[in-house]
Formats: sequence, C-alpha cells, structure tokens
Amino acid sequence: MPVSTHGGSIRYGAVYAAVYLGTGIATPYMPTWFRSNGLDGMQIGVVLALPMLGRIVTGPLIALWADGFRERRTPILLLLLTAAAAFTLLLPASSVPVVAFLWFVAATSISGVSPLIDVVVLRRAAGERFTYAVPRGIGSAAYVAGNVGVGLLLVPYGAAIAVIGSAAAALLSAVAVRLLLPADAVHEGDAPGLRERTAAFRALFSDRRLMLIILAAGLIQGANAFYFSFSTLISRAQGVGSGTIGLLWGLGVACEVAFLWFGEPWRRKIGPERMLMVAAAASIVRWLLLAMAPPLWALWLLQALHALTLSAPFIAALQLIDRMTPRGSASAAQQVNAAFSSGLVMGCATLLGGALYDEVGSLVYLLMALMAALGLAAWTAQRRLKSDQPAALALVRTPG
Repeated sequence: MPVSTHGGSIRYGAVYAAVYLGTGIATPYMPTWFRSNGLDGMQIGVVLALPMLGRIVTGPLIALWADGFRERRTPILLLLLTAAAAFTLLLPASSVPVVAFLWFVAATSISGVSPLIDVVVLRRAAGERFTYAVPRGIGSAAYVAGNVGVGLLLVPYGAAIAVIGSAAAALLSAVAVRLLLPADAVHEGDAPGLRERTAAFRALFSDRRLMLIILAAGLIQGANAFYFSFSTLISRAQGVGSGTIGLLWGLGVACEVAFLWFGEPWRRKIGPERMLMVAAAASIVRWLLLAMAPPLWALWLLQALHALTLSAPFIAALQLIDRMTPRGSASAAQQVNAAFSSGLVMGCATLLGGALYDEVGSLVYLLMALMAALGLAAWTAQRRLKSDQPAALALVRTPG
C-alpha cells in the first residue's frame, strides 16, 4: 500500500516522530553513557532490565491511572514531562542506585506513552480512514534520525549527548502532543468499575491459544533485547566506528519504515499467523549469524532483517489479538501483550545478557536465537490448538 497523504497520517505521524526520535537516541546510546560513568556489563544489564521487568506491573497501573483523566492526552503529557525531568537529573548523577532510579522513572514514563498514543491513533485511523502503520512508520523514520544523528555526535561531544538528546526529545514530544493530538475523551459514558476490569483481565488467561500467541510474539520480539542494549558496545569492541554504528541502526529502522509503509499488500497476502512464523525464522537466522561476529559487510545484510524480527511480530500480534478478543477486552489484551513482550521477556533477556556479556560477548546472541526458536515452538503449539478449540475461539472472536 503506498504511503497515504491523508492529513491525519501526517499529523499523528509528527507526534510519533517526536516520541521515537527520543527512543532512537536512548535505546542504542544510553548503555554507552552508563559505561562511561563506570558501570560494568552486569550493572548495565540490571539498570536496563529493571524498568522492563517492572512493566508487568507499571504497564497495567499506568493504564488504570490514565483512564482516570477526562482527556487521553493529559496523562501522556504528564509522562513526557516526568521523563524529561528524570533525564535531566541523570546528568549530574554518579552513584549506581541514583542512576538506576532515574533511568527507571524515565524509561517507565516513555514506555507508557506509546500505548496511550496508539489508542488515540488506532481509533482515529478507523474513523478518518487512514492506515495506522503510516504514522507509526513516520515515527520509525524519526528513530533513524536519532540513531544517525547521535551516532555522529558521540565522538566530538561524548556520551552525555545521549542524555541531553533524550531530555530534549521528551520536551519536544510534550509540545507535539499538546498541539497535535486531539483532545479525545477517555470515556464516552460511565467507566467500568475496577471489579469489571479485573474480571476482563482474568478471563483473557483462560484462552490457551491467545496466551500462546502472546508467548510466541513476546519471545520473538524479546529476542531483540540483547541487540538493543549491547550491540553498540559489541560493535565498538569489534572496531566499528560510532558513525557507522549509527548508520547500521538507521538501516535497520529504514527497513522497518519500508515494511510499515509499503508492506500492506504482502501482510494481507500472507496473513498475521504466517507472518509470525516468518518473523521467528528470520530471528533465528539473524541472531545465530551475529553470534559469529561477522564482518562489516555482513552486518549491513543482517540489519535488513530488522523489520522481520521486530515490526513483523508486533503487527502480527496486534492483528491476531484484535481478532481473538471481544471489543470490551481488546485494550486489556494489548496491555498484557505489551507487558509480556516489552516488559517481562525483554527485561529477563536484558538481565541475563548483561550477566553474560563481560564473559562471552557476542555469543549471548545464541540465547536470543534460542528465544526465537521457543517462539516458533509456541506458534506451532497454537496452530494445533486452532483445530481443537473451535467453540472457544467462537466465544472470543471480535464480532464482525
């Protein structure tokens, strides 16, 4: 599907761009700042993993908190301002506990922003008739700008540029949300009570196939954890320059943008289930080869798989969960999916990768390949359940 020129795509894409600009700075380069402040591999792994592990709790709590506001953009603004303050306070921080606490606040706030924006944009996309992947792709393009820009600035200005850039991007995001995100109401009528919301959460876990889909997608997406946290350090240790590292990150996300903007015909043809299987296979290949410390020319080729190892399982899970859950439980199911994939799985993988990094270096990618293989096994298991549970599936499918 060609890139839409719909005004909503551009408007909401600008919001995503501001948010993902900051993510493109923080994700690859904050570990470098941690290292420059004296943290070893184990400490970096712990600091990075804490907000990911905490997301299994903070994600649902943020959702419940956000539902208490009149407008959806209000909690988004508060989260972005909190992140900007935490990043700013990181600059003079020196002790590991203070660094860990401030990073936990910043990373938790930023991770809570995207799902809240997604709720607004997904609903607007349906009403205004544009493709959700287009503004999301604009955000990914801004992620490239953050990767490349800070990669080029890292040598002349030092690792502190990652913290400064992240703080500035959070403030820019707050401005974009205030000016460009509509003042949509959180509730059209009376909000469901806590007992009803808790019951909806509990009901999700009784659907075995849904849980296997979430497990498969979470393991495949979570296999990117070590790459996100330590690939910059590994590449620098292998003699790759900071500017080249930024370009490599940029290439991966450029492939992601192309997948989001132009991949709709292929996504429709293959379907989300088979797309999840393809993502698992691509992940296994990518992480196995990266574990072998390939030459620079091979790194460029492996970066082209980024869209399949990250965006493909994300989109596939988004579509499958939307199909398999009733309308009233869709938000809860997406929260469970996000908390598992971006929280628990990535947190555990980052923590384990940090513990092993100083000892085995790039061989930790073998663990990521194993995670992707387990995701493929979960995908195979849910395929078998598909024919065994027709009645259960009928109960959870979205009408229409």
